[in-house]
Amino acid sequence: MTTRTIKRTVTFTRPFSLGGFDGEQPAGSYSVETDEELLDGVSFPAYRRLATMMQLNASAIGPRGILQVAVINPSELDAALSADAAHGQDKDDFAAWRALNMPAAADMKS
Repeated sequence: MTTRTIKRTVTFTRPFSLGGFDGEQPAGSYSVETDEELLDGVSFPAYRRLATMMQLNASAIGPRGILQVAVINPSELDAALSADAAHGQDKDDFAAWRALNMPAAADMKS
């Protein structure tokens, strides 16, 4: 069987939790790898996902530099990334609304 690995980096702007890791992880960029195998017997190239893995930032692990990698659910990762993006979008939308509707409040520093 022919296999391939797809590598990507995902970025979280706030802490998040995923199954496969202990506790909440800090905001930051994380490496994600997905292993897939080529399906035989079909008339076009098609792949089946074997596993999706994510590694923690070395700085989040501590001074020893032990690398932690866990098999994760890609749907759970997508949901966490969507929630993170929505959180940032809500904040931007509110800031824009406040600047238009409450100019004096937008100038105040919190």
